[in-house]
Amino acid sequence: MGREFSHIARRCERAVVTAYRELRDGGNADLAAFTACTTLYRIHHPESSVTEARRLVAEWIDHHVVQGMQTEAPGCDCD
Repeated sequence: MGREFSHIARRCERAVVTAYRELRDGGNADLAAFTACTTLYRIHHPESSVTEARRLVAEWIDHHVVQGMQTEAPGCDCD
């Protein structure tokens, strides 16, 4: 199996989207995967509030997973 190229530049965004996809593929419920990914985001960004983390994670999942977009999603200012 070849290595998949990721178009997601931000490490936190890439980690969140990858984790969400893998959790869902592994049979986890949507809410459980979302909650885990919100926690993952806050590990990358402990300064972020839970509300901000939930908003960004929801936007990233919608952008990359639901809509299947390959363009940059709105998000944090990190690399």
